[in-house]
Amino acid sequence: MEKMEEMKEFTHFDAQGNAYMVDVSGKDITSRMAIATGEIKVTEEVFAAILGKKIKKGDVLTVAQVAGIMGAKRTSELIPMCHILNLTNAKVWFELHPETTSITAFCQVKTEGKTGVEMEALTGVNVALLTIYDMCKAIDKRMILRDIHLVEKNGGKSGDFYFDER
Repeated sequence: MEKMEEMKEFTHFDAQGNAYMVDVSGKDITSRMAIATGEIKVTEEVFAAILGKKIKKGDVLTVAQVAGIMGAKRTSELIPMCHILNLTNAKVWFELHPETTSITAFCQVKTEGKTGVEMEALTGVNVALLTIYDMCKAIDKRMILRDIHLVEKNGGKSGDFYFDER
């Protein structure tokens, strides 16, 4: 097992334990990028309906793609301590796995700013997956969202991060 990094302190609490938004006014503007991923496991019937574009609410993956981008853009409205960011790019894409009847969603977000976009990428993935669930729940509610995590992050004071499956 690798050595654990020294304990880092939570950044959203003051000395009295009160929650606050981190002050980034003194930080430099740098290029920031984050990619998050997650998966939804569906039944064979749901998977076939998505592929065949047979869902009454519309083209599931196109709607989920737009929803994920919208979710990334509105993250600061959902997560209390997130800064409002001017995103320079947000995209969502999917990988379909017929052998496991699952769909993997990815969200990449970029900005030029003083704080990272990890939460925006994670929110984008979650909203995309939730949209798939919402659009397909009339067929079968036994869908499972899983393995939602940050894959990569670049930029900022803490440097680059790459998810390492151990």
